Amino acid sequence: MTENDKRQLTADPDGLLTYEYIANHIEDDDFDIDALADNMINVDATGQYVVSAARYLHAIDASRFAAAIDKLIAAAIDKDRERRYIGDLLQSIWGEDYQQHVDELNASDNNFRRIYKRLFPKGNL
Repeated sequence: MTENDKRQLTADPDGLLTYEYIANHIEDDDFDIDALADNMINVDATGQYVVSAARYLHAIDASRFAAAIDKLIAAAIDKDRERRYIGDLLQSIWGEDYQQHVDELNASDNNFRRIYKRLFPKGNL
């Protein structure tokens, strides 16, 4: 990532430019997902692109990007106060059958527990 790229991404008004950069440069030798995730978290006020980036990275290579995905999900939970986007993470990250594993996921995954509690406050926690 060049210094010019960093300057442009720092000026990203909502996270879309950073998301596009991630999608277009994911195979680059100098791809710095940590810096890109941090930038995304800094510029995305609503969590929309943070959620999209977490879902995209999980679909591309969940193990390679695990730390960034975890960081993006945690930020999305904090940013998405209106719960517009975080619900999309349940199936995308934890699978279509996540509802069958709610108890074990609540016990083992803090991000899942936080999302589930936010979306289903009277759920089985």
